[in-house]
Amino acid sequence: MQHTVVAIQFNYLGKKYYFEANDLELKQNDYVVVETVRGYELGEVISDIIQISDEEIVSPLKPVLRLATAEDIQKFKDNMAEQPKVMDITEKLVKKHELDMKLLNSEYTLDKSKLIIYFTAEGRVDFRELVKDLANEFHVRIELRQVGARDGAKVIGGIGPCGRQTCCTSFLREFEPVTIKMAKTQNLSLNPANISGLCGKLLCCIRYENENYKNFKAETPNVDSTVYTVDGKGKVIKINYAEQSVTVKLADDTKTYHIDNVSTNKEDVDLDPELLNLED
Repeated sequence: MQHTVVAIQFNYLGKKYYFEANDLELKQNDYVVVETVRGYELGEVISDIIQISDEEIVSPLKPVLRLATAEDIQKFKDNMAEQPKVMDITEKLVKKHELDMKLLNSEYTLDKSKLIIYFTAEGRVDFRELVKDLANEFHVRIELRQVGARDGAKVIGGIGPCGRQTCCTSFLREFEPVTIKMAKTQNLSLNPANISGLCGKLLCCIRYENENYKNFKAETPNVDSTVYTVDGKGKVIKINYAEQSVTVKLADDTKTYHIDNVSTNKEDVDLDPELLNLED
């Protein structure tokens, strides 16, 4: 069975979620009203209508309820306008209860039946008394949601070590795993200060070129291995991944070669047999 679906996001560079188009004529940049686990929300269509099969569906799809009306959009804007007030009151209550948590942002559902407040924290936070005070203050259902350090950085933003705006606030929709193994593959310094982003986690950009480094490393002789060059046999003493070159210590000299000009197989190199030191 085929399903007609569209991708929807709820905030800039947020994750995309798929909903049944529900026989509506939808196109990119349309605003729609949908029901999520949080309640009724206003979302933006970020894809054309696409067809998918039952096998491609991971979890049950909810339908798009309707195209957003001018009233829906105004409600959304009014709710957003209250965010500074909500954050200010919440910050005071957090201090009152002496909670170790960093507030990020807040949002009402479209029908204003629920207020969701996002925060980061090093560990678990007992915010039961805070929720009671917030419910008394705003007279709606309160949901406090703890998010990870990377999600927190995405909200706050900043300038990365490259001098550009952080990737998470400029184009990244979702975070993919970044590992120490990737840093080792790229021969990066393992000093946390050098390979960590503003969020304190490993830099997202370490992942971008990882496949290139893996492929290059698979074709490159290891340090201390014996290689053959047009100048004779030698030992690899250094590898430059960025320049795709290796530095080789020869019998009476040290030279740097492009990876294509060295080989662990003497038959692959066109040179005088005497230079191969075949008796060694």
